[in-house]
Amino acid sequence: MKLLKAVILMLGLTGMVAGRLSKNGDRMCVYRVLSRGDALFCKGNLHVIYPEIGDVDCMYIPECNNFRRKISIWDKPSIKYSLASENKKYILVMVDPDAPSRNYPKNRYWRHWLIANISGASLKTGNIRGDELTGSWSISDFIKHFHLGTSVASSQFLTQNYHDF
Repeated sequence: MKLLKAVILMLGLTGMVAGRLSKNGDRMCVYRVLSRGDALFCKGNLHVIYPEIGDVDCMYIPECNNFRRKISIWDKPSIKYSLASENKKYILVMVDPDAPSRNYPKNRYWRHWLIANISGASLKTGNIRGDELTGSWSISDFIKHFHLGTSVASSQFLTQNYHDF
């Protein structure tokens, strides 16, 4: 079963190429972009970067080098948004829209990471600083409650839960 993770960047009130082969460790990795249906969140040139794998923006996490297991234990990724306005504040939300699995999404939109009050300048560099929040929640209720409007950039990537059979 596959897990889908979405990263959404919102304007608050207050690469890799498909088919590219990359040598990492002992195995060749094939990077594939998400299918049209899975790429619904992808817009606005938002980059989600893990040190060992690179930019996972709108792609499947490759099966090579145990990346699908490692991504569940790695530290937070670097997030870059080159179109950020330096004088504005942003909110970063990383959710799993079909947790714990696509076949049983009882924890839909599980929040992995939420940071508020991020300066546009820090988003441009990928050095995210802000107020980090935790817990499960409803993303649509959060957007409505704080009158956040529409997202300005978003991305998602797909991986497989290595515990699923």
